[in-house]
Amino acid sequence: QVQLVESGGGSVQAGGFLRLSCAASGRTFSRSAMGWFRQAPGKEREFVATINYNGGNTNYADSVKGRFTISRDNAKNTVYLEMNSLKPEDTAVYYCAASNGATMTISLYAYSYWGQGTQVTVSS
Repeated sequence: QVQLVESGGGSVQAGGFLRLSCAASGRTFSRSAMGWFRQAPGKEREFVATINYNGGNTNYADSVKGRFTISRDNAKNTVYLEMNSLKPEDTAVYYCAASNGATMTISLYAYSYWGQGTQVTVSS
């Protein structure tokens, strides 16, 4: 069992920066790929970024590539999402998720554990 708790959301102006954190409990964190997803009002949950079990590989949605960075610290059981040059279209609830496998994946169906989400609001 893995429990995930996100933090770091908030309201910023366009062009601003936020750093999201996701603290995980459970012994399997260091063996699990992790992902960040987001869901805007009236839209489906979408993939943002993923990282494999040891942080050696990452993948990003085209809409955030070059602006967002996913990383992890297995010693702290924490995964991060640094978000630069934020745009109003980045406004959403951001969710952290843990996969059952070690390999990164963009499919939300591969993730068994989800956090409660943290709101990110970007104003123009």
